[in-house]
Amino acid sequence: MPQRLNYPQHAPDVFKKLGEATFATRHASLDKLLIALIEIRASQMNGCAFCLDLHIKEAKIAGERELRLHHIAAWRESQLFDERERMALEWTEALTVLPADGISDELFAKMKSLFSDKEITDITFVIMIINGWNRAGLAFKTLPGSADKLYGLEKANLS
Repeated sequence: MPQRLNYPQHAPDVFKKLGEATFATRHASLDKLLIALIEIRASQMNGCAFCLDLHIKEAKIAGERELRLHHIAAWRESQLFDERERMALEWTEALTVLPADGISDELFAKMKSLFSDKEITDITFVIMIINGWNRAGLAFKTLPGSADKLYGLEKANLS
């Protein structure tokens, strides 16, 4: 399946700004492995192979355990995630497939019980951004692994 078009070439300013927003989240109040869980789960839900491939490799390089990577899709049944990670994954799912009646006060209250206002905001921005990247990856059929060299992802030893 060939890539449909090189979208960064056609909208370099927007691509650069979205990249800057992505990198800004890396300096947020969140642990990099929590960010990886969020990005992987949203990418799984959206079916974006490029982003799934990229974020699994990033997580592996950052020290994420392989078994946890396999359990992300079934996080509700897995015992490998702590309470905060489980809540972040639930929030990710809610914001990736928005409920018709919006985000419930109950779900928000659960977030508030485990995260600071800053962390909730940062998690929400991570979810917003990865969903944007997923949509570009799907629209333009970005090839999984095509950015490995650019981002140093060969270090993950996954091919």
